[in-house]
Amino acid sequence: MTTTQDTQDFAGYIASLPRVLAGAAALFRDARGRVLLVEPNYREGWALPGGTVESDEGESPREGARRETAEEIGLDRPLGRLLAVDWVRTPGVPPLVAYLYDGGVLGEDELRAIRLQEEELLSWRLVEREEITAHLPGSLGRRVLAGLDVLADGSGTAELEDGRRVH
Repeated sequence: MTTTQDTQDFAGYIASLPRVLAGAAALFRDARGRVLLVEPNYREGWALPGGTVESDEGESPREGARRETAEEIGLDRPLGRLLAVDWVRTPGVPPLVAYLYDGGVLGEDELRAIRLQEEELLSWRLVEREEITAHLPGSLGRRVLAGLDVLADGSGTAELEDGRRVH
């Protein structure tokens, strides 16, 4: 029998645990292998379609990546395999666990069907592999390159820390 005190003790214990954020994104390519990037209006630079996993609502990383993709670019499609998991440290904020899923290859019709979420995005573009880190600096750029490597060599999911492969 669970008492009110047991419930309060457990809630206090949960509140005392370290905090970790979770994000998830999809890696979409075109037939030439270029990567789809989006330009947010709330910060400088480029990103992948994706965002925060709403874990408090019971959402999984895969569900979050699909939801964010549908919201941001108007494409609601099943995602492929998990390409990379990245533990990202940023001073002054909790660590982030970033999941990267294979979004697949988009055909011309799908590219034409992209509809940006105007509340968050300014534009989109396709970027060659060689240009990835110029558009996505730091751990995100390295994460995308690791995902492309996994796709190219058929290896298993890349385990990353700050975008660098550890396994």
